[in-house]
Amino acid sequence: MSIVKLATAARRVNDQSMVEFVIEGEPASKANSRKAVVFHGKPRFIKSAKALKYKEDFGKQCPLLSPLFFCDLQIEIDIYYRTRRPDLDESLILDCMEGFVYVNDRQIKRKLIQHGLCRDRPRSIIRVGPLEGSISSSDI
Repeated sequence: MSIVKLATAARRVNDQSMVEFVIEGEPASKANSRKAVVFHGKPRFIKSAKALKYKEDFGKQCPLLSPLFFCDLQIEIDIYYRTRRPDLDESLILDCMEGFVYVNDRQIKRKLIQHGLCRDRPRSIIRVGPLEGSISSSDI
C-alpha cells in the first residue's frame, strides 16, 4: 500500500491509505443546482450561485493529497443537512474532490452515501481510499 502524505485537515483511517476529512457546509444538489442562461443567443446551463459558493468553500477546506489517488476507489460520505428537504446527492462533492484527492471521480467504484440531520452544523464527513484489490492505472 502506498503511503499518502496528508494535509493537516485529513487523518488516516484503519490503514495508511484510507483518509478521512470534514467539509463544513451544505452541498447543493447537482441535479437542482443548474440554471439556464443565454450566451450569444444560445442557451447554456451553469452552476447556481449556491453550487459555485459550495465549490469555492470546499476548495478552501479540502486537503491536497500528495500524491493523488490514481487507483480505483471506495468512498463513504455522511452528509448532514439542515433539514430533510434536500435530496441526498453526493455528485457535487465528488466533482469538488477532483485534483485534491484523486484525478477523476470515475475512479470511484464503490459508494456508501448517508443522509443525516444537523441544523446547527451542516457538513460532510468523507472517507476515501483504494478499493480492495484495485490496481493503479500506472500498473497497467
